[in-house]
Amino acid sequence: MSAGGEHLKDEGSRRQVILAGGTAGLISRFCIAPLDVVKIRLQLQIHSLSDPASHRTVVGPVYKGTLSTMASIMRQEGITGLWKGNVPAEMMYVCYGALQFTAYRTTTQALSQLGHRLPPSDLLRTRFAAQGPERVYKSLYSSIVDISRNEGPRGFFRGCSAAVAQIVPYMGLFFTAYENLRPTMAQWEYLPFGTGDAAAGVVASVMAKTGVFPLDLVRKRLQVQGPTRTKYVHRNIPEYDGVVRSIAMILRTQGVRGLYRGLTVSLFKAAPASAVTMFTYERALKFIQEMEVARCEA
Repeated sequence: MSAGGEHLKDEGSRRQVILAGGTAGLISRFCIAPLDVVKIRLQLQIHSLSDPASHRTVVGPVYKGTLSTMASIMRQEGITGLWKGNVPAEMMYVCYGALQFTAYRTTTQALSQLGHRLPPSDLLRTRFAAQGPERVYKSLYSSIVDISRNEGPRGFFRGCSAAVAQIVPYMGLFFTAYENLRPTMAQWEYLPFGTGDAAAGVVASVMAKTGVFPLDLVRKRLQVQGPTRTKYVHRNIPEYDGVVRSIAMILRTQGVRGLYRGLTVSLFKAAPASAVTMFTYERALKFIQEMEVARCEA
């Protein structure tokens, strides 16, 4: 583990780390929410961007690129459209931040990935982000009731198999890239994100995310299956069943490029998310510690 990792592991009490980690997750999620909504919209889009003829059969918008998609959402749904699904996502990221830094502090960094997805919150985030001007669910509560009534408990875990399948290859790719990059980058000066360790982590994260991105895309496609499948902003999402069959269907109908829809915006999201998370965590932890010291001295 890097020197930066050891520093985080030994710093602060468990309570302080949980509070700082939750705060970091809350703030970083709010900052990257628009990019996440754009990513999900692009991942759910199945028609070819290079074939204008295919657009005639599309029911719903046709998105092209990160900035134009963002502009289209703002024009059609208002600026709040860029934060659709943010409430369940905030719940997920607060838990993720707390679990991530607690696991990082008490065991190893690898353990943080075991709790990094809360399937029901992740599914709700995807479904709310996939809603267009016509709302499928009126509120978070109504979405839970609706899914429970019409899809049963299993409905909350759609795409969970793809999420689990991401963990091992992601961690393998991340640590292989990180351990090879860190010794060199730690010696470079004037790097962004503060240190060579942090910069190496960002680069490794981008490489690992690229490697497992097809599974992330399949997870999103599986999460919008069910009775509401044709009600989202993309009305022509096909029926998918299972990770392997979904990948095979996408390859057959959309080619290899179909497995990487939304990759660019996903990578744009990875670097600032890591930077904001670490920046906020360090300062939140320091603030919490200073407050507790001041309280004890009072």
